[in-house]
Amino acid sequence: MKKPTRTISGVTPVAVMLPPRKCRHGTCIFCPSLNSPQSYTPKSPAVLRASSLNYNPEMQVFERIKMLEKMGHPTEKIELIIMGGTFLEYPEEFQQNFIKSCYDALNGEKSKNLEEAKNKNEFTKHRCVALCIETRPDVCSKKDIERMLFFGATRVELGVQFLDDIMYKLTKRGHSIRDVVNATRKLKNSAFKIGYHLMPGCLGSNQKKDFFLIKKVFLDERFRPDQIKIYPCQVIKGAELEKLFYEKKFVPYTKEQTKELLIKILKIVPRYCRVMRVLREIPKDYLIAGVFKLDLRKDIEEELRKNKTKIKEIRFREVGFHLNNELDKRVFLKKTVYNASGEKEFFLEFVNSEDILFGLLRLRVLKKEKEGLIRELHIYGPSLEIGKKEDEKIQHKGLGKKLLEEAEKICLNKKLKKIKIISGVGVREYYRKLGYKLDKRGIYMEKDI
Repeated sequence: MKKPTRTISGVTPVAVMLPPRKCRHGTCIFCPSLNSPQSYTPKSPAVLRASSLNYNPEMQVFERIKMLEKMGHPTEKIELIIMGGTFLEYPEEFQQNFIKSCYDALNGEKSKNLEEAKNKNEFTKHRCVALCIETRPDVCSKKDIERMLFFGATRVELGVQFLDDIMYKLTKRGHSIRDVVNATRKLKNSAFKIGYHLMPGCLGSNQKKDFFLIKKVFLDERFRPDQIKIYPCQVIKGAELEKLFYEKKFVPYTKEQTKELLIKILKIVPRYCRVMRVLREIPKDYLIAGVFKLDLRKDIEEELRKNKTKIKEIRFREVGFHLNNELDKRVFLKKTVYNASGEKEFFLEFVNSEDILFGLLRLRVLKKEKEGLIRELHIYGPSLEIGKKEDEKIQHKGLGKKLLEEAEKICLNKKLKKIKIISGVGVREYYRKLGYKLDKRGIYMEKDI
């Protein structure tokens, strides 16, 4: 199997690239203007795959699954990731057709409409257990959110980059901190899991300022995302930043500076947050300056483990990355409560004596509506086929059911009236077996308390 870590977190990600289209606001100074999807280069691996298929979403999904199966990866639990631009700025008809085509590819047959395609996916072989859409904080209206819910999306990644309005203007970002605050609150109140893209080392910053701004992401309750991607600023061919670099008006961080900053950041990421990725996979043909070592995270994590540094972020603690060690499989429930975007969040985990993470649940309590929103339920470890059990594997051992029961107890104690779960369409059948039903809008799985 090539890259076993690809499915070690319990799902199989399948990226679907959008055709090239400029952002409405213009172009950020760090973003390359090339004949490729926004912020990517023509030789980026995902772009090469997509362009060879003329950006046809159905063919992209079909071919990617076929390749993953050849590599030995399980493909029953698919997380679709729509990438390559601000999807919600494309024409609405295009969006509908694009998402439907993805479901059609998973189902192995074409449907009359998107609703039919989603319904079929509940019982097909390749089920969409999660759907991620990337957008900008200023392209996240109520209408946009309703559309994403209808698509079956469960996760939204926001291009935040840095929480500084002066830097936003300096880099021609086109949105404000207020947009980030509003988008974060609205998405959480709709039960989405939220990721931030963060870019230390950009024009107008320095290491001290970067660390302060990233601390703010977690200390200020208006933000507090569920996951982050850290993309230290790199000078890419075709970006406006390239000109500033050659004019000696901008100098990116060295590998040593980046490593030092990343270690400091990893030490402060709270246990409810997952660091999804560090550094972008920019082909060397297009990388002018910045960190060239794309697997720097691997070196950093090896050093942290060797020094027994206490790291709380989710990915570092996931059970899938500890299966080669002698593992204590006795788990206990850990509960973390924190305020975020005006409401209370309950982060439930099953961990062992070494704080290795086996499964988690995110519950948001909406006081006014008297509702509990389950924004994520995830059992870690290598992905298993739906319905299959293996003694040595972590999945399908009933941990998800126990986490749900604990969430229901919290909702009862809070005297809430209803629990709603944001669910990938391919997971609906699992929740039905636990007493949940699809709401009248066909969006959430719900249960009266």
